[in-house]
Amino acid sequence: MTRMDWSWWSMPVGLAGGLLLVWAGLLVALWAGRPDELGVRDALRLLPDVIHLLRRLATDSTLPRGVRVRLWLLLAYLAMPFDLVPDFIPVIGYADDVVIVAVALRAVVRHAGMGALERHWRGTPEGLSAVCRVAGLRGPQPQR
Repeated sequence: MTRMDWSWWSMPVGLAGGLLLVWAGLLVALWAGRPDELGVRDALRLLPDVIHLLRRLATDSTLPRGVRVRLWLLLAYLAMPFDLVPDFIPVIGYADDVVIVAVALRAVVRHAGMGALERHWRGTPEGLSAVCRVAGLRGPQPQR
């Protein structure tokens, strides 16, 4: 095998191997930092309300443009038929979507305050509390 034969395919193989390692690292990070099972179930049950919230936040002209752009990108990601982690993988298949939405909601609260979420939430107060809990936000507590 000559030096020329080695170099034409070593670059694509190395790149593919590197991408596979990054993807595996992402899987490990999602598994380690995944929300508890109850949090994922809550988030999936509230998915229609969360999508509605994200759309309303993305069209709110009082929010900074950068936040709105990120929200539109998030909505586009959620609408895509493929994910970083396929949804058929147990537990973490949907966890990547939950983690990405949680990060986006934290950014909204950091830049616009909790009032923006409360103003645009159209679900139940308990639902907003569950979304805040999954996102790691100090939100309104449900009435008991």
